[in-house]
Amino acid sequence: MSFPNKEQRQRCWDLRDKYWGCLDKNNDDATKCRDYRNMYETECPSQWVKHFDRKRLYLQFKDKIENEGYEPIEEENKKS
Repeated sequence: MSFPNKEQRQRCWDLRDKYWGCLDKNNDDATKCRDYRNMYETECPSQWVKHFDRKRLYLQFKDKIENEGYEPIEEENKKS
């Protein structure tokens, strides 16, 4: 696959943002955002879709840690 030109990249990013916006509005219920997901997957290279999906998960994790904190895992078999 050839690298997307400027217009194709912009269309991909716009559809990604619309899809993510739909997920945000619908509490991450992907069933309500299928149309956006289909357009997003159609317009973006598959490697980009994988990257953006991982990025969204990372950003959600980061936001949760920053806003809610974290609890360290306690080791059951601590060595003395």
